Amino acid sequence: MAVSVALLGAGRIGKVHAKAIAATEGARLVAVADAFAEAAEGLAAAYGARVGKIDEIAGAQDIDAVVICTPTDTHADLIERFARVGKAIFCEKPIDLSLDRVRSCLKTVEEAGVPFMLGFNRRFDPHFQALRAAIDEGRIGDVEMVQITSRDPGAPPPSYITSSGGIFRDMTIHDFDMARFLLGEEIATVYATASVLVDPEIGKLGDYDSATVVLTTASGKHCAISNSRRATYGYDQRIEVHGSKGVVSVENQRPVSIEVATAEGYLRPPLHDFFMTRYIDAYAAEIAAFVQAMEQNKQPSPGGQDGLKALALAEAALKSIHERRAVGLDEI
Repeated sequence: MAVSVALLGAGRIGKVHAKAIAATEGARLVAVADAFAEAAEGLAAAYGARVGKIDEIAGAQDIDAVVICTPTDTHADLIERFARVGKAIFCEKPIDLSLDRVRSCLKTVEEAGVPFMLGFNRRFDPHFQALRAAIDEGRIGDVEMVQITSRDPGAPPPSYITSSGGIFRDMTIHDFDMARFLLGEEIATVYATASVLVDPEIGKLGDYDSATVVLTTASGKHCAISNSRRATYGYDQRIEVHGSKGVVSVENQRPVSIEVATAEGYLRPPLHDFFMTRYIDAYAAEIAAFVQAMEQNKQPSPGGQDGLKALALAEAALKSIHERRAVGLDEI
């Protein structure tokens, strides 16, 4: 029997997840809810679903799970609400911008005992999964150092900065999760430095647009993260993992992988210019993993604790910048 899913939020990322649900064997999109009726109606019509309200979806017997793609400040309340009525939950990151609020929310989820998955989609990118597989197979020996480059083509508008929680909670949080995913050990200390080099308005709002973070585990493994809100050449997403026997890396991806060589030189197409095209396969794979976990009666991964730990790393990075020192995770 197909898993019946309701989508909460019919905006940009909601549309991506609606497509992923529709393409996942064993899943069926049955309802769409959004504060803007026109957005919900359009997306519901595209996939043969009904338009629903939050109250109706919470009480619906024909809905097994919800996919939450609403604004960040609604996530924790919605997670708790649907956990209490026994629905499985997939939620876009973050759970909340407050560590205390995340902890209280996860307590409710744990008490309800429902499947809960957080949208750290990069774990499901086929290129990054192949990199992880090379590590697991021992091809590069013991992991020693990780380098993550994550740079956006352009800065978001100031209105987004004010609601996103800032670069570390919004952008670097994906890299914090990838660092944990690849290092195989929990982070012990965080040292960060950040500047405003792209847009002075970002600085006026108390945020940064250029950052470097060094994460270190108790055994001495470390990860260096490079972030920028301005990469004029495209969406820059690279990872290198150095081990005791070698190195494995993932290069930038392009919509078309060709190379033209002439007397003028070697030319390749530009990089992807947006996360929704670069990670389209990852979004589909994470929804498939969520549905599979439900079918197998297992807790999906990544889960709430992964979100909590990534947010704690973001808080440690901010503390490191303000105090100009390495910060231990035991301080957060």
